[in-house]
Amino acid sequence: MKQDLKLISMSDVQAEEVKWLWYPYIPLGKVTIIQGDPGEGKTTFVLAMIALLTRGEPLPERDTAAEPMSAIYQTAEDGLADTIRPRLDSFGADCSRVLVIDESRKELTLSDERLEAAVRETGARLIVLDPLQAYLGSDVDMHRANEIRPIFKRLCAMAERTGCAVILIGHMNKMQGQKASYRGLGSIDFRAAARSVLVVGRLKDEPHIRVVAHDKSSLAPEGASIAFELDPDTGFQWKGCCDTTVEQLLSGSGTVQTKTMLMEDALRELLTQPTPAEEVQKRASELDISQRTLMIAKKNLGVISEKQGERWYWRMPGQGCKDVTV
Repeated sequence: MKQDLKLISMSDVQAEEVKWLWYPYIPLGKVTIIQGDPGEGKTTFVLAMIALLTRGEPLPERDTAAEPMSAIYQTAEDGLADTIRPRLDSFGADCSRVLVIDESRKELTLSDERLEAAVRETGARLIVLDPLQAYLGSDVDMHRANEIRPIFKRLCAMAERTGCAVILIGHMNKMQGQKASYRGLGSIDFRAAARSVLVVGRLKDEPHIRVVAHDKSSLAPEGASIAFELDPDTGFQWKGCCDTTVEQLLSGSGTVQTKTMLMEDALRELLTQPTPAEEVQKRASELDISQRTLMIAKKNLGVISEKQGERWYWRMPGQGCKDVTV
């Protein structure tokens, strides 16, 4: 019997440039895993990101943005009406661009043909499945590589055909002192198939601050860690880049200091009374703070701009003047 052999010469393969939803964290047409312990803010981080994408606003640490885009978000843990929609509203998302595949008659899996059909019908550039473990299928053992590999192969092929970014949100196991690569639930083949892996966690000394650290990047250099805040009083706020490593994040050690946080501290110190805008700009320049970071810090603190005579002044909320926004 003649062997059915077909060889491909690399000289016939057309090289392609990787396209990105968010460089260097989330590639288009590929699978990204976002993992962390329960309650660390993985879902909140993703929903805040989706809100920016649906509004056509720049993602953290990016100066430019794509046109507003649609995203498909599937969750097996949170209610759409009482949890997901209120969170999206709080982030200012365009909810008409956030779609959900109806699972009332049939539960969705990673191998489901409805994933690709939904992407093609909606033009979505992002699919999120939260959590990964819930979408494997009831007859799949997540610890068996021979069962995981074909599922991920089909999922990766779907992502490549459609050019859609796929995010899988996963929990981590409770094994302390282990590297991140061994703390993901299930087979190590999950991590092997993903082109990018992000870890979300918090540090012991700063419980309201969360950090997203790049743990694997197959298509670009690893990106800087990104901090955000989940505060009971002020809610969600982006805090900018920091030096926290994955190892520090998993052990809870270290501290977080970003340029956004540095500028926030400077504004608190400077704006004890209404202050001319040029003095604020001068202080930002002294700290080597970009205009974008300055405006994020201003937004986070609720700083108000108002014109008095021919000059613009910045002040903290509650200082008793009429609110005038630039």
